[in-house]
Amino acid sequence: MKRRALLLGLLSGVGAAVSGFRLPLVHASDYRGKLFVFVQADGGWDPTSFCDPKANTPGEPVINHWAERDEIREAGGIAYAPFAHNAAFFEKYHRRMLVINGVDAQTNSHTVGIVHNWSGRNSEGYPTTTALLAAHYAPALPVPYLSFGGFSATSGITRFTRIDNADLLRDIAYPAVPTHDSRRYFSEADWAALESYRSQTAQRLAAEPGLLPGDALQRSFYRSAFETEGLNRYADAIPPEDELEEEEQQPGGDFRSSLRRQAQLTVLAFKTGVAVSADLWLGGFDTHANHDPDHEWLLGNLTDSVDYLWEYAEEHGVADRMVVVMGSDFGRTNFYNAGAGKDHWPIGSYIIMEKNQTWTGRAVGETDGLHFAQRMNPRTLRRDDRGGTIIYPKHVHKALRRYFGIERSAGAQRFPFNNTEDFAFFS
Repeated sequence: MKRRALLLGLLSGVGAAVSGFRLPLVHASDYRGKLFVFVQADGGWDPTSFCDPKANTPGEPVINHWAERDEIREAGGIAYAPFAHNAAFFEKYHRRMLVINGVDAQTNSHTVGIVHNWSGRNSEGYPTTTALLAAHYAPALPVPYLSFGGFSATSGITRFTRIDNADLLRDIAYPAVPTHDSRRYFSEADWAALESYRSQTAQRLAAEPGLLPGDALQRSFYRSAFETEGLNRYADAIPPEDELEEEEQQPGGDFRSSLRRQAQLTVLAFKTGVAVSADLWLGGFDTHANHDPDHEWLLGNLTDSVDYLWEYAEEHGVADRMVVVMGSDFGRTNFYNAGAGKDHWPIGSYIIMEKNQTWTGRAVGETDGLHFAQRMNPRTLRRDDRGGTIIYPKHVHKALRRYFGIERSAGAQRFPFNNTEDFAFFS
């Protein structure tokens, strides 16, 4: 009875929730452009044990224990640390990879670092690039912007959908039929009457004169909220629970990861045409103690999961359209603390991946042997101590906006990066 009452309430005129599933479904399968995945390594990963490797410097504290027994390696000109599962990842994917090192988050605060690295601005108010992409390319798709956790600010330009339960999605796609029971909650006639009433209510609300732009937008969302063709297609594509990727757990440790399932659900959303962008999330990188064992498992899970994302995308025919952006809050200190951990360090990196591009297969940006960011020339991407600038997240996001074709979109113009140098990352 509670579920029936909820459905009746929704049908009687409640507006679509910002993070809910009841969203526009018009032209759900028409989009044929690029698809965007942002992978947030939450907590502050260690680039010196990943994509900006650092050996130990004589006379300085040990920066990495792996450097005491091994040396920095390269894959196609991209340096990486011989740590975790890095070798397999970089050897397999260096040709579709751009590494941007020496990115200064200008903070040791998680809150600021997360906002800065995923919006390009070091204070709240700007949306993620993921949101800008959804708002520009897919304003009418059912769930244009998927979020599995982390920072997913929309600033009112679109809405994100938090998804972690496939059964719940099926319930919402087929609200008249319970997930684990073939019996309907409503008869065909009753459900048709409810949908007719909903449609009339939505049309009346959308046609109301004098609406402010924000209200008009929300009511347009609501008007198409129950047109479930696209959402049904997505729900039907999701495998049964026993065929979905299971959560992984660190052996003998506390960390868990659902990244593979997140990747699975994202690829199926792309395949069925209901979404264009997604934020994937893995926490735990804030390794103030036990850094090496914990970071080894976390980085290994991260790279294995991104590998799975690409393989699953290939299997379902969307890999050629997909762009993957990996990043974190900031980096970790260039020494170990008394608890064998590493603390917060403002310098981080991004990895951007796409197939068959001329700008891949290289690393740009520079840090010195102790992981201090160096000034770079925005045009040549070479170190320039006199005339260059430190790379900040705003430079990366401005370049992404241009490359993704949204620099002049309504959302990007509403949240501009004024007086920000143009870095030729994608030239």
